[in-house]
Amino acid sequence: MDMKLGDVQMTALIPVAIKANETLRKKPRVRDEVAVEIIKTLGIDTKPLDKFMSHEGVIARTIMLDRSVREFIEKNPECVIVNLASGFDNRFSRVDNGKIAWFDVDLPDSIELRKKVFPVRERVLMISGSVLESDWCAAVLTEIEKRSSSKTNPVPVLFLAEGLFMYFSLEEIGKLLSILKMNFRRGTLIAEQNNPMMVEKQNLHDTVKNTKAVFKSGTWSGQEIADLCDGIKFVEEHSFNEEMKKYSFGGWLFAKLLPKMNDRWATFKW
Repeated sequence: MDMKLGDVQMTALIPVAIKANETLRKKPRVRDEVAVEIIKTLGIDTKPLDKFMSHEGVIARTIMLDRSVREFIEKNPECVIVNLASGFDNRFSRVDNGKIAWFDVDLPDSIELRKKVFPVRERVLMISGSVLESDWCAAVLTEIEKRSSSKTNPVPVLFLAEGLFMYFSLEEIGKLLSILKMNFRRGTLIAEQNNPMMVEKQNLHDTVKNTKAVFKSGTWSGQEIADLCDGIKFVEEHSFNEEMKKYSFGGWLFAKLLPKMNDRWATFKW
């Protein structure tokens, strides 16, 4: 299969490689059969994309975000979920309750390839476009309006930003937040955060250094992100260390020695 992806979009192959290899283990912590098929179909060498720290980090972040999304769905069984910069993510298959509406938004090259490896699925729509432009919002708003027509309260909307913010400048993150706030009256955003040290030392990252992608920003607290746009409230954040330290001595030691170095999940509301 012909594969043409931009530098940042290529990083989407890292979690795919890791989830595929994890799925093939005797006792996988995350199962993603689609990831296995993608790796086989594209004929990708996973060695430069699957190193120990990245592997443990991706598995931890996947478990944590799956858990948070399921909790949101349990409270809001007919919600709308928007996966920003979706890459080859297959989270819908792991969390679907048969009622939610799901949108995968990504740049044209990613969506073109995504459509080749993912089947057409009911209640899932792939949208081609930049998350830094508001064009993609129309389809989501239409679904929200349709679901809200028979309800007193608006349908809850959850936005996911996994492996995205570190490739944006703070100015670009602020622009995305403004787009969300201007187009959606209420919403919840769960976004992966990295820290400024990783921007300075990105050449030490065990897998991203094997791509041409560049980290453009980092924060020490989700409040720094909330401050980029009026009306955005920082709720909480949790380090990947909380999950990663459960599975290996290396993960435990990293959490012990470098507690602030790992990425975090931060939740925002408006």
